Amino acid sequence: MKKRVVITGIGAVTPLGNTMETTWNNVVKGNSGIAPLTRIDSENFQVKVAGEVKNFNPADYIDSKEARRMARFTHFAIAASKMAMNDAGLKVGDNLDGERTGVWIGSGIGGLDEFEEQHKRFLAKGPKRVSPFTIPMFIPDMASGRVSIELGAKGMNNCSVTACASGANSIGDAFRVVQNGITDVMIAGGTEASITEMTIAGFTNMTALSTNPDPTKASRPFDKNRDGFVIAEGAGIMILEELEHARSRGARIYGEIVGYGATGDAYHITTPAPNGEGGQRAMKLALQDANITTQQVDYINAHGTSTYYNDLYETQAIKKVFGDHAYRLAVSSTKSMTGHMLGAAGAVEAIFAILAIKEGMIPPTINYSTADEELDLNYIPNSCKETSVEVAMSNSLGFGGHNATLVFRKFN
Repeated sequence: MKKRVVITGIGAVTPLGNTMETTWNNVVKGNSGIAPLTRIDSENFQVKVAGEVKNFNPADYIDSKEARRMARFTHFAIAASKMAMNDAGLKVGDNLDGERTGVWIGSGIGGLDEFEEQHKRFLAKGPKRVSPFTIPMFIPDMASGRVSIELGAKGMNNCSVTACASGANSIGDAFRVVQNGITDVMIAGGTEASITEMTIAGFTNMTALSTNPDPTKASRPFDKNRDGFVIAEGAGIMILEELEHARSRGARIYGEIVGYGATGDAYHITTPAPNGEGGQRAMKLALQDANITTQQVDYINAHGTSTYYNDLYETQAIKKVFGDHAYRLAVSSTKSMTGHMLGAAGAVEAIFAILAIKEGMIPPTINYSTADEELDLNYIPNSCKETSVEVAMSNSLGFGGHNATLVFRKFN
């Protein structure tokens, strides 16, 4: 018999704040974390804005010597994981068996910043000056590995690398691990820190990024004048816990994860399948897995990247799956405030979905000013909506045709 799985802790580092509390407070207020680009010199780049994490000090969470042997994406993952475990009131060795605790943290790109830095050193000073920590700094699985070391989690340890669906796939796959009784607890989510010269050059040359220099207008999902996504960084972590394990210790429960659907487009390396066909199937599978009807869904945290095809095809997919109910449910893109955190996006947005249920607040899509006649759903423009949310869905779609949908329900 499959186990029920609840969320008992959350942690995040985002452009909106270095804690989940600060991030959520800014989200419901409709504040933006997008600002002028500072992590690289933007003079030679068309892109001028980004969603950067600000005033983050890894020494607040990690031994300084060890922190120097890690990339920024790993710093974020450890910080968010420690916050989430503290939020859940869990500690291996006290009230938690390390062998029954796993980690599944995805990253789309990993430590590309460290790879670029070491490659420059290689070209300037030769191979002997390359750090011996280069490989373990930049491989994407190292965030998950380092978190397990820091927290003593000896259960299943894994990393999903599915581009912008990495965080959502990691949570969904971790859900299956707890659901099937393999572990009692999974530390799950996504992390990314790829605001680098090569990343921005590559995305810009494929015309994926917004070149709007105005931070208040660059990320505008579902708006007719959208011109691309805004690159961002951060991490989001959920503590997924088997229900009876949580009950036995009197844990505070945010909500329940009840459905997961994952599909492949088999269509194109970057463009989603027409009409969001793969996304349609992911949503249908997640609803079927959750044993929930379309009429029961109150809110969808959309992938909503602010690119032409994503916003069009995701809207078409929602209409196809939900029929007339598509016009009654709320759909919003929090990327309008965070920017696109790539492999961390799905995890942070899953947290927003569960908080929408717990707090009765649906985050807005900010910077929405000009309606697109093809995009006619209720995108919660510019200010949050206070309302009861029983069921929320979060969509994540990645390059390579990866689609992941998570369904959360109010815990009763």
